[in-house]
Amino acid sequence: MARIAEALKGGNLELFFSGVLNSYSQVFFSDNRVFSVVLLIVTFVDPIAGFYGLVSVLFTNGLGIGLGFNKFIIARGIYGFNSLLVGLGLGIYFAPGWYLLLIVILAALLVLFMSIAAEGVIGKYALPYLSVPFVLSIWIVMLATRDLTALGVSQRGVYTLNELYQIGGSTLVWLYESWRQIGLSPSLRVYFISLGAIFFQYNLLSGIIIAGGLLYYSRIAFTLSLLGFYSAFLFYEVVGADLDEINYSYIGFNFILTSIAAGGFFIIPTFSSYLWVVFLMPLVALLTMSLGSVFAMFHLPVYSLPFNIIVLLFLYVLKFRTSNTNQLHTLFYQYNSPERNLYAFRNASERFAHLHNVQVKLPFFGEWTVTQAYEGKHTHKDEWKHALDFEILDEEGRSYVGEGNVCSDYYCYDKAVLAPAEGTVEEVTGDIADNTIGEVNLVHNWGNTIIIKHDDNLYSKLSHLKEDSIMVKRGEKVRQGQTIAKCGNSGRSPVPHLHFQMQATPWIGSGTIEYPISHYIIKKENRFVFHSYNIPGEDDRIRNVEVNALMKNAFDLVPGRKIRIDETRNDRKGVTDWQVGVSIYNKLYISCNRTGSRAWFENDGTIWYFTHFEGDRSCLLYYFYLAAYKVQQGFYQDITLGDQYPVNIVFPKAILFFQDLVAPFFIFLKASYRMKYVSIDNSLSPEKIQLKPEAGLYVFKKFYGSKQFDIEIDRKGIRTFKVKDGKTEIDAVWLE
Repeated sequence: MARIAEALKGGNLELFFSGVLNSYSQVFFSDNRVFSVVLLIVTFVDPIAGFYGLVSVLFTNGLGIGLGFNKFIIARGIYGFNSLLVGLGLGIYFAPGWYLLLIVILAALLVLFMSIAAEGVIGKYALPYLSVPFVLSIWIVMLATRDLTALGVSQRGVYTLNELYQIGGSTLVWLYESWRQIGLSPSLRVYFISLGAIFFQYNLLSGIIIAGGLLYYSRIAFTLSLLGFYSAFLFYEVVGADLDEINYSYIGFNFILTSIAAGGFFIIPTFSSYLWVVFLMPLVALLTMSLGSVFAMFHLPVYSLPFNIIVLLFLYVLKFRTSNTNQLHTLFYQYNSPERNLYAFRNASERFAHLHNVQVKLPFFGEWTVTQAYEGKHTHKDEWKHALDFEILDEEGRSYVGEGNVCSDYYCYDKAVLAPAEGTVEEVTGDIADNTIGEVNLVHNWGNTIIIKHDDNLYSKLSHLKEDSIMVKRGEKVRQGQTIAKCGNSGRSPVPHLHFQMQATPWIGSGTIEYPISHYIIKKENRFVFHSYNIPGEDDRIRNVEVNALMKNAFDLVPGRKIRIDETRNDRKGVTDWQVGVSIYNKLYISCNRTGSRAWFENDGTIWYFTHFEGDRSCLLYYFYLAAYKVQQGFYQDITLGDQYPVNIVFPKAILFFQDLVAPFFIFLKASYRMKYVSIDNSLSPEKIQLKPEAGLYVFKKFYGSKQFDIEIDRKGIRTFKVKDGKTEIDAVWLE
């Protein structure tokens, strides 16, 4: 105990109390503080059970910190919620006293050890251990207590009306009877009591309060709880099973927890996940009936064992899939809410679909034209159809000067060819003579060629290179953008051009694969269009993004950097401090010292973008997250970038409530991001850049509102940032 007290004297006290609260909401896989308080209050509907549940949680979390276990896991309530359930169960079954307090503390110790062991055994398969420690621990304690004569079985609930009369007189008895006589269907009554039974509160009031808290925490979890319960209820009726099993033991919580876990928490909630909930409920019912018969011989309830078995089996077998064609998507990162998981997944699917791709850039400097694209007019057919030919054209569309009778007349001839991505040179052919204009070499079809390996089953091939111009050798490592050869006219090439393709095998002559260029600019009628992870088309005038020094400096945010901002909000002045940090997972973020808000970001050298925000949606950092959501670090006059926000980050909660209810099936909200590059004072030696971002909100495709921003950049970085969001107007000046 002294070790626990010593540990809590440090900076762990806040984490400790967070862990205590989260131990309650974690039963429903939540970290919502309001929901935690609601559930804590519900456990005290039976004050004695509530007391022992709280004692168990306090002891487990305190001991966990004292023994040096992961404090962030403790703070999330991962260890504490199993202990809570054991404490509640023992507090309900046994009469209060010092003996019970001792047993509860010993049980809490056992649960902690069980949780750590389950984390090691089940967790190594990247699976949650759910309430397995609770089930095993309470069975052990319940079996052991049969030989402990000092413990008395609780008589609470046998003479309920007498007990209520002693506590609150006839008024409390009347309230109790009124609740019992509420006009609900038998199935709905059982649904509510099953919710209460999760916390060993076998009464209608507790269930209704929990249902309200569940609806507040997650509309998806609430609808799934109803779907799971009624799917099982219908199955019992269809097969003629004994409905009394649900009505009297209230094991319906197994169906509720299974549906929430498998339908929307550990799986992205979609139509498919809801459909699988319906399929899984009969399995939970069958398992409940069979296990109930087995454990009845030992006079033990099955508790939440069916829920644990089915959910763990379901998540485990999904790991053996070879594709996601059934639309069941397991989580990569857990946001502790079905809605946040869904919105983040949909947003990431749109924004980062190519995040796993090798970043392939155009293999040249300056502006070139695609003279033959995929499935070209002349070659690029059949298994070689995914290839690009590049040449340099002038404003009149000519590829050469003079008569064009010799290779040197052509603009692209002898120009540098670059490595499109980092890799290792796999194959080199460099001694084939350049053709006379109009002639082709059919013997050596590809001419001088370099093949570079970028990843397993991913190679790039650059062909028709100039004779004796290749600057790398087989086995040499190259970096992206490194000059490796010169453009030529060798092989099947009547005029100088560069042939570029991606392929899955390392040989000259391999078939092509479709693969996007990461970021590039297309010039169309004196205006610029930015493309990201796309395939250029024929006649596109195309170039790599040329990073602007001012833009690069402005968004060069390295860990440890501190930013002080003079903020004027609706005529109220103040100073805001930010700091750039890096998480234990090596993810960069900006944190606000005043509000504790965080905005995570990435920088690939060409594109700077935010990935996630958590915290106060009124703070300046939130508005900066919206404004600098995606920034390409070149400057091209009047170019506009577009992107999509997660709708839950932008829309007010009142509208989101209705969206949440149907989100697995239909998204009617849209939050669009636009960044316009307004002006630069001097393209050669710039001193000032003006950007104008905007967040546009749409409901059923109709405009709902917008948030408008202005960013000014100078040689020192971001200088001013202005916000206009309804009645909120902010003028911010970077001080350092």
